[in-house]
Amino acid sequence: MRVLVVEDDEQILRAMVNALTDAGYEVDDAANGNDGIWLATEGAYDMILLDIMLPDMDGLEITRRIRSTSPQTPVILVTARDAIDDRVRGLDVGADDYVVKPFAMVELLARIRAVWRRQGILGDEGIIQYHELLLDPTHHTASSRGTMVSLSSTEYAMLEFFMTNRERILTREQLFERVWGFDSEASENVVDVYVHYLRKKLTGIGCGDYITTQRGIGFSFKKEGH
Repeated sequence: MRVLVVEDDEQILRAMVNALTDAGYEVDDAANGNDGIWLATEGAYDMILLDIMLPDMDGLEITRRIRSTSPQTPVILVTARDAIDDRVRGLDVGADDYVVKPFAMVELLARIRAVWRRQGILGDEGIIQYHELLLDPTHHTASSRGTMVSLSSTEYAMLEFFMTNRERILTREQLFERVWGFDSEASENVVDVYVHYLRKKLTGIGCGDYITTQRGIGFSFKKEGH
């Protein structure tokens, strides 16, 4: 899972990044609103943790912009504002949850998991699920109706990205950046190669048709009829 943290307090930012990294998440961070907006729109994140009181841009405005381009990306507002009106405004502009400073990192991690569970992404024991397809982050296996297949680290990263962005069109560029990174020496064609590998493995557990090619754009992950 990949998380973006936008926070201008260096001490809090580092504590959040360290806690998320220790929990096994990939983390990007920004110390101001402009950098946060750029990362949020250029990257593809499974969660955005966003301070409201930033020096250059109000976090509520950032949330509005994120919602206009990435309506499904979960956003948790992290702020010192604890008035009811502030919380209501944050939720009204599209935030999924609200954490008031000071907070314990265990609470923040629990709220992240709770949002993912509400969205149907996360099941018991951290299992990522979509209909009958289950992805185990600990063992890098995918299973469906009792049949299991092992995944390479690259196949796992690609399937995790598909499953946490189910029913959305993902471009080849987004897949390449998420799985290999912009500074990779591989060419973007490697995306199609690994989609082929992944489809073959998912076919073995009855889920190969979940990955659909969107001609000229990229791919989507969706169970037919849903």
